[in-house]
Amino acid sequence: MTELTFPPSFSWGTATAAYQIEGARHEGGRRDSIWDTFSHTPGAVVNGDTGDVTCDHYHRMPSDVALMASLGIDTYRFSVSWARVCPDGRTPNPEGLDFYDRLVDELVGRRIRPWLTLYHWDLPQALQDRGGWTNRDTASAFADYAGAVLDRLGDRVPVWTTLNEPWCSSFLSYAAGEHAPGHTSPTEAVDAAHHLLLGHGLAVQRIRADRPDVSVGITTNHTVADPADPSNPADVDAARRIDGAFNRVFLDPLFRGEYPADVLEDMAEAGLGRAARDGDFAVISSPIDVLGVNYYNGAAVAGAVPGDESPLVFAGPGGLPRRSPYVGSERVRFVPRGLPVTAMGWEVQPEGLTRLLVRLQEEYTGPAGVRLHVTENGAAYDDVPDAAGFVDDTHTRSAYVRDHLAAVHAAIEAGAAVDGYMVWSMLDNFEWAWGLAKRFGIVRVDFDTLQRTPKASALWYAEVARSGRVTLD
Repeated sequence: MTELTFPPSFSWGTATAAYQIEGARHEGGRRDSIWDTFSHTPGAVVNGDTGDVTCDHYHRMPSDVALMASLGIDTYRFSVSWARVCPDGRTPNPEGLDFYDRLVDELVGRRIRPWLTLYHWDLPQALQDRGGWTNRDTASAFADYAGAVLDRLGDRVPVWTTLNEPWCSSFLSYAAGEHAPGHTSPTEAVDAAHHLLLGHGLAVQRIRADRPDVSVGITTNHTVADPADPSNPADVDAARRIDGAFNRVFLDPLFRGEYPADVLEDMAEAGLGRAARDGDFAVISSPIDVLGVNYYNGAAVAGAVPGDESPLVFAGPGGLPRRSPYVGSERVRFVPRGLPVTAMGWEVQPEGLTRLLVRLQEEYTGPAGVRLHVTENGAAYDDVPDAAGFVDDTHTRSAYVRDHLAAVHAAIEAGAAVDGYMVWSMLDNFEWAWGLAKRFGIVRVDFDTLQRTPKASALWYAEVARSGRVTLD
């Protein structure tokens, strides 16, 4: 056996998102977000599930924080519901802010570091009614919302993330139709991506001006795209395209102040960059302190089948329109490699995380003096609880996390400045378009009784957090 030891300062955390766990849809002055509207649309979410109640964290927050403390978690990354704090998108709601005030106090009282994410996809429906992220005004509204949260919580929250996974809230939401608001317009998607980036930059500037003592950053999700046949030029180009459409379309504006030339060409028909105005990229590339990295799986990709003229818009599982999120590269094929897969059908590829972190360090964060933090990594499996509700996921979820922690350790040894790891997720929850059907939590939630039961993975992770060591068979 091999024992890996992490630096003493390495942080061990977990993460959640507001819409996925809070419930309390219309309590405390909260109004609907785009996910309330979307989840109540027939055919949008598996089994017609919604986030109306989900884990009921809004009412059970103190006991949830106590549970985190019992597991030895030192950092908790949570998101604030924009629809709870500014129900109309603009006007602060004191009662909504009160909830997060209490949450932060609970965390600090339990010696858990609060790590706040301002946007995890729950845009107020009132703003979507005016165009959502396709409307440039949403970026300025986001900066104002960030200021309202900062005014209340900035004295106790040391780390601030502007956006979580802007790829999902633009391309998966406005091009693919899989996430709220469920549109299938490549043109809307590229405009949304730009305005999300602009909103990030404006929020960073607001936070810097008001609280220069806090750390601020953004969380981006990534894949590692490999050509199915490295000797085939079409497959090599397919890997370049997916890397551009998933990774570089956000990384280059953030760190280099421009869209990559090849991605502009790939997405020219949709109009990538047309929403940009003079000065935008100087705002977007405002210096940050930390890049949050979300990684679940890589992919092998191949070029399009010659002559393929199949429809680009098709019916999704519930009958609603769906489209590829890879704007301009919709006919790239994803090729199975025979690797193990999770319940999401995602391949398990830990070494991809090593390559990703090292690449980010060498090409983006290292030259900018920005630290890295794995802010999401985890897996959904088809858990089978025993009579007491306990799930023995030792050989599934625990093994997945163990192997990805080994990948993080390898990246650190290769020179990547990685400060911590957060397992996704603390609780089983509302898994977006999959509803309650997919379970990522290290703590099982019985959605009938709302009983919380730590899984074997939670107990294992608690020991890792306590010792700072991971043992490999």
